[in-house]
Amino acid sequence: SQEEEKRWQFPLNSSPQGLYYKYGHKHLLATHLISFLLRTASKDFDILQMGLCHYYLLSVVLLLPALCYSQFTFTSSRATYYGSSDGLGTPAGACGFGGYGKTVNDGNVAGVSSLWNNGTACGACYQVRCNVPEVCTDYGVYVLVTDYGEEYDTEFILSPRAYGRMALSDKSEELYTFGVVDVEFLRVPCRFRGYNVMFKVHENSKYPQYLAVSMLYVGGQNDVLAVEMWQEDCKEWVVMRRAFGAVFDIFNPSPGAIKLRMQVSGSAGLRWVVANNAIPKRVLWTPVSSTL
Repeated sequence: SQEEEKRWQFPLNSSPQGLYYKYGHKHLLATHLISFLLRTASKDFDILQMGLCHYYLLSVVLLLPALCYSQFTFTSSRATYYGSSDGLGTPAGACGFGGYGKTVNDGNVAGVSSLWNNGTACGACYQVRCNVPEVCTDYGVYVLVTDYGEEYDTEFILSPRAYGRMALSDKSEELYTFGVVDVEFLRVPCRFRGYNVMFKVHENSKYPQYLAVSMLYVGGQNDVLAVEMWQEDCKEWVVMRRAFGAVFDIFNPSPGAIKLRMQVSGSAGLRWVVANNAIPKRVLWTPVSSTL
């Protein structure tokens, strides 16, 4: 297939280089949505090949601080785990991650209760370690929040895989018999594959009248507080509603390429990160039946 290059302008104050991608004109799979990954090498952005996937996925390198800890104190709480035939996460999590929420972080995921904060906790990473010296490791497990849950006065409801990984290598079955266990937890920076921000077009989107995006992942210790879309016809930023979890939506989005900006809160304070052409004009972002 014939390939061509396009330039994506990405107006980050400290990075004038811009963002590039390549794509091939191949037949689209059932969802008609394209997946691509972008990464950085020193100060320049690499050109990566676009691929085909079950949803439109955007990964962007944004210069977000990843190593600044606000505090190092562990907090005491309790944790349990939910039933799962494969030990992984659930695609029905309250964050709206879908299938991504099942396998992200190798299935080491969790639902939280008091940390939920109206969905702001989605995508946050925590170190969780249990307090049974003869059964538990010193370091515990690193989990990513994909869901909300309250049960047995716990803060964390872990996937079975994550719960078992708090145990010593030969003690996981014994730990499962506890059901609920005392734990300590600490917010830690998220770091996956060198990418900083990742979102997907949610499967409920209906082109062209309704757009919903799931904010899957933000690097470091940063939270997405708000998402806005540029309305070209009225030349202003319009607030997208937080529909649930990490899903932001808007009716009657501006036609053509979609431009988004995200308000991010972290160790560097509040900042807006702007993504021009976040969803290119050529991409039809309505998922279609996967039964074809």
